[in-house]
Amino acid sequence: MGTCDVCGNSEGRIFTVSMGNQSGTFDSFECAIHMMAPACEHCGCRILGHPVESEAGIYCCLHCAREAGNPHQAAKAGHSTVAVPAQGTSTGQG
Repeated sequence: MGTCDVCGNSEGRIFTVSMGNQSGTFDSFECAIHMMAPACEHCGCRILGHPVESEAGIYCCLHCAREAGNPHQAAKAGHSTVAVPAQGTSTGQG
């Protein structure tokens, strides 16, 4: 089975997320986001969408990038891998 790396829960649906050289075991997307999503350099919120990047850091939006004094630059596309249950795995839904 497994245990969530964030909250320690070992019951329910446990899954693994891998991104680059980082991976973790979680019981919810909330825990996965808490551990793996980048944080905005200006406001600290977790970035769930397309970030704004500059030489100085990564931001959740253009506003935060500008407030931090950094010019806008579109985020570079990256490759990430998310492990999902294999086909045929029961989801517990009818």
